Amino acid sequence: MNISVDKTNHQMQSIIANLAKVIQGKEEKIELFVLGLVAGGHILIEDIPGVGKTTLARSLAKTIAGQFSRIQFTPDLLPSDITGTNVFQPATGEFIFKKGPIFSNIVLADEINRASARTQSALLEAMSDEHVTIDGKTLPLPRPFIVLATQNPVEYHGTYPLPEAQLDRFMLQVDLGYPPLEVEQALAVNRTSQDPVDTIKTIISLEMLDGLRACVDHVKMETSISHYLLQIVTATRHHVGIRLGVSTRGTLLYARIARAHALLDGRDYVIPEDVKRLAIPVLSHRILLNNKAQHTGNAAVHILEEILSSVPVPR
Repeated sequence: MNISVDKTNHQMQSIIANLAKVIQGKEEKIELFVLGLVAGGHILIEDIPGVGKTTLARSLAKTIAGQFSRIQFTPDLLPSDITGTNVFQPATGEFIFKKGPIFSNIVLADEINRASARTQSALLEAMSDEHVTIDGKTLPLPRPFIVLATQNPVEYHGTYPLPEAQLDRFMLQVDLGYPPLEVEQALAVNRTSQDPVDTIKTIISLEMLDGLRACVDHVKMETSISHYLLQIVTATRHHVGIRLGVSTRGTLLYARIARAHALLDGRDYVIPEDVKRLAIPVLSHRILLNNKAQHTGNAAVHILEEILSSVPVPR
């Protein structure tokens, strides 16, 4: 397959520009969402309420002409509330399957850590295998299928921490944060009652997104670059402050999104900057610190920065 790098780059830049009309002043964070979209990964958003997470998810769905659904996770949420259930029809004497909100292209799992482990496991199967099992019957999910999950880093009362197995399914962890002061001031002055999502347009179709993802498969990564990436991953498995390092799944997702980043920069080959740029958003939620590192405030981001500075960059 011959990659049209210019066309692919143009499509990705158009998606970013479209989303930037709604989420202003956050172009770098929007780039990460688009990279996850094109690379085919799920995204964990750890941020406070009210910074535009739902708006961004809806805008992303509209940009790709995809179906959007939002699931508010609560302690009493059941797996069937996510996947759907068989409903008895008295008129026919048969059971009809009623699909749950998981059957969408873009699924916003809001406050995912408020649901029980049993409910979270239902989402885990969908994220891992892109299908759900209902009464022993396996049903495929729409493609593309992307979960954008949110959790509040401040509020811990009544929450269930995500297990490492589920965290590892997310390609990226992103925090949006507050917009720049001048952007927030402009929003306060100019924002009307109109839904901002109505102001953007569809940029690509679901079929075109499949084409973008196929292009990612053909981006070249030479041996020295893959060795550099693996050195970073391996360093997380042997660092004195880390109890659990990056998994093999994490390595594969890391390599794939590095290829997507190359396309965003207009290249059909990966360079060290692609790998280095994505290390923290791809790896920070995959490592588990030991007790000493946790108590000394040696956060995962600081350890990864230390690793990046110690691993030699190929030339």
